[in-house]
Amino acid sequence: MSVSFTPVLVPMARGILATATARLAPGFSAHDVRAAWELAYADEPFVHLLPEGAFPNVSDVTGSNTALVGLAIDEAAGRVVTVTAIDNLVKGTAGAAIQSANIALGLPEGMGLPVNGVAP
Repeated sequence: MSVSFTPVLVPMARGILATATARLAPGFSAHDVRAAWELAYADEPFVHLLPEGAFPNVSDVTGSNTALVGLAIDEAAGRVVTVTAIDNLVKGTAGAAIQSANIALGLPEGMGLPVNGVAP
């Protein structure tokens, strides 16, 4: 599978807005792709697949451990397109360390990690 990633540098203090595309496998529909993503992230408290046609803004996740994912299918190009927003100061290494420690210690996965943003 070929995945394309497009980094864009913008003047903001924190956050990552990433666009990634992948070739749509023959025989799969937009419905199939969305259903697979919904199933994959159904039990993930910090990953939220946005409603069809909605795409995230970095400001929506500032101060949170949440990843917001917008998903679209470009049928003309045969590509799956995702746009994901995270706050790299929380969802990055620090948040991952807390999340991993919680799991390793048998604590609730989200203990001490904000789902909703707490930063301005």
